[in-house]
Amino acid sequence: METTSADSHLARLAGAIAEPARARMLCCLMDGHARTATELAAVAEVAASTASAHLARLREQRLVELLPQGKHRYFRLAGSEVAAALEGLLVVAGAPRGEFRPSTPPRLRAARTCYDHMAGGAGVALHDSLFGQGWLRAGAPGNDYELTPAGALALESLGLDVAQARDARRRFACACLDWSERRPHLGGALGAACLQLSLRRGWVRQALDGRELSITPKAEREMPELFGLA
Repeated sequence: METTSADSHLARLAGAIAEPARARMLCCLMDGHARTATELAAVAEVAASTASAHLARLREQRLVELLPQGKHRYFRLAGSEVAAALEGLLVVAGAPRGEFRPSTPPRLRAARTCYDHMAGGAGVALHDSLFGQGWLRAGAPGNDYELTPAGALALESLGLDVAQARDARRRFACACLDWSERRPHLGGALGAACLQLSLRRGWVRQALDGRELSITPKAEREMPELFGLA
C-alpha cells in the first residue's frame, strides 16, 4: 500500500512538472530568487489567469511556496529538495538554467534602506553572513530567526545592544524578501539595530535625500565578510 501511495504521488509530481509552462516557471526559480506571478507568466509565455492556475497546481504539489511581502506576492521553490530534484532532471535533459536579471538601478541594488533596516546586495550579504558564521539560525515556524549565544556575544562586542533589540515592541529578527535580489535580507528589531550599528561604526553612509546606502572603505578594512566584500 505504501509503494502504491508513493508511486501515485510521484506520478502527480511528474505531471505537475511535465507541463511546459510550469516547467519553465520551475526552471526560472532555480536560481534561488523569488518572482511574482506576473513575472512567471511572462517567463512561461501564458496569460496571468493561466499562470495563477499553474502556480496553484505547483503549490498543491508543494513544489513552490507563496511569500506575501506587503502588497506583493512572490513565489519561490519550496525547498532545497525541490531544487536538487530539478537540478538532476536538468542534468538528464541537458538543459541550461536561466539567469536572474534585475531591473533595479545599480546603486540602489547595491545597498539601500528598507524602512529601518538594510536591503540590496549588502543587506542580503549581511543576512547570509550572520547565518554563515552561526550567529543566526531559523527559529519558530514562519520567517522568525533566533540569535545564537555566539551571535549575541559577537554582536554585543561590536557595540550592538541585543537586550534593547529584544525589548522592542516588534518581531525580533525575521526574513524580509529583498525586491531587487529576490532573496531575504534581515528585518525586525535586529535588522534595524544592525543598520544603526553600521552607521555608528562608519561602515555605511546614508544618502541625505533618498534610500541609497554606500559601503565605506572602513567597512572593507574592518568587516569585509559582513557585507560580502571579502
